[in-house]
Amino acid sequence: MCRSLFLRLLVRAKAAHIHRSLMAICFQSPLKPTYVSPSSNNCSPNLSAQSFRCNFSKTLTADPQPVFTSVKSFAPATVANLGPGFDFLGAAVDGMGDFVSLRVDADVPPGEISIADIEGVGNSAKKLSKNPLWNCAGIAAISVMKMLGVRSVGLSLSLEKGLPLGSGLGSSAASAAAAAVAVNEIFGRKLGVHDLVLAGLESEAKVSGYHADNVAPALIGGFVLIRSYDPLELIPLRFPSDKELFFVLVNPEFEAPTKKMRAALPSEIGMSHHVWNCSQAGALVASVLQGDVKGLGKALSSDRIVEPTRAPLIPGMEGVKKAALEAGAFGCTISGAGPTAVAITDDEEKGRQIGERMVEAFLWEGKLKAVAMVKKLDRLGARLMSSNLI
Repeated sequence: MCRSLFLRLLVRAKAAHIHRSLMAICFQSPLKPTYVSPSSNNCSPNLSAQSFRCNFSKTLTADPQPVFTSVKSFAPATVANLGPGFDFLGAAVDGMGDFVSLRVDADVPPGEISIADIEGVGNSAKKLSKNPLWNCAGIAAISVMKMLGVRSVGLSLSLEKGLPLGSGLGSSAASAAAAAVAVNEIFGRKLGVHDLVLAGLESEAKVSGYHADNVAPALIGGFVLIRSYDPLELIPLRFPSDKELFFVLVNPEFEAPTKKMRAALPSEIGMSHHVWNCSQAGALVASVLQGDVKGLGKALSSDRIVEPTRAPLIPGMEGVKKAALEAGAFGCTISGAGPTAVAITDDEEKGRQIGERMVEAFLWEGKLKAVAMVKKLDRLGARLMSSNLI
């Protein structure tokens, strides 16, 4: 009896040692692993199989049932890079974005998704594929379905594009974010925003590159700092609610595909430029947290690595930036990969005046027609707009 008790205690001690000392690699998406402490509730040792299983996505082996017959979601436009923050800083913009409508569809095979309709601004309906494997919204939706373990129902998706393609306003990220939220909501919101960002990243990786500076703020809202990609670590930056901030967005009739604009970037940079951009990125983050719009604009205008290589590819961009600053903008740079130019101010009426000067500069300097918009910061991110219960 004593020997039996001793053996049981020994097994328990060994199990406790394994649980304390092991680190489990959780593949939160097929692309990027992250390390999760075994103390997490999502990780549990399976001693009989002598393995350590970590199910970060909560229901990888489950088959959740929908709680709604249909949902409609929205994700906002975003301004990525913000000058010196290439691939690690972004902000969500209020008042413009993409909508996704999703419904349970008995005509779609269980566990699959179909894109029924695409409509919206510009030539979106003609240029975007309805094959979910080649569509930003479809890829993100499939990723969330896999995380949830959906196998018994099929879904039908409709995409309403509010953002022009190749505009530098996070068009692909908005579609991916809205689709990820829609799938998560229709099954009862079982996943957290971190999982949804990973789903959006899978979509971005196939379309424009593995970067979260659009999709993270599109989902979270406000300013977001991507501290790390492996593992993915996100830091929301809270801009004070009592401070005024306006983005002057000027979109010319010119398409700048992200892949093409990324291909133009230098493969090597000098140490002096590296130090300068790091200091400006730090100043930008400090300005966001302090609500210092002038400091934010100054840092945003100070990129010495990415903007100098991309600006010549956007007709009139250098003249547009000069016109914005002369009109009183605190700063101006390229939004994302372009061609949209973004300027910063703390006064809406002043923003309209700045926008007019920037539109004129695009026409005179680049021979391009352009449209100006003055928008606030979107603090909410992607969200559910409507739903119908089963």
